[in-house]
Amino acid sequence: SIALCREYVQRFAPVAVAEMEKYGIPASIILAQGLLESNAGASKLARTISNHFGIKCFSNKCKNGHCANYTDDSHKDFFVRYGNAWTSYRAHSLLLKNNRRYSSLFELAPNDYKGWARGLERAGYATDKQYAEKVIALVQNLDLHQYDEP
Repeated sequence: SIALCREYVQRFAPVAVAEMEKYGIPASIILAQGLLESNAGASKLARTISNHFGIKCFSNKCKNGHCANYTDDSHKDFFVRYGNAWTSYRAHSLLLKNNRRYSSLFELAPNDYKGWARGLERAGYATDKQYAEKVIALVQNLDLHQYDEP
């Protein structure tokens, strides 16, 4: 619902802006991805393990309780468990910043949310073929680009 989305944005906009200032990822993109990946904070991943970005665990030596398996794609889908939402937001920033797959995104203008959305889709952030369009629609419908202004 739009009310749930607005509530989510109000709650996490300060976190997204702080991440943007530290890592150069547009706050609008962070918020739109968080909204989409966590169903505005209502998804099982967000509610039970504070994972707002669908970040998977690829470790072969997971410590007990480090990740959780929610069989949405396959039995191999393990998702990282976070202590709180903020930690999930920071992990998302570090994932984009430290993975070469996303390095070209950081050459875009800081307010180019369409370029970021399309770049994330091209780089394979999600398997959804409509990922960029969904992210862009969220940014536009909820005026998330206002958070990209310095």
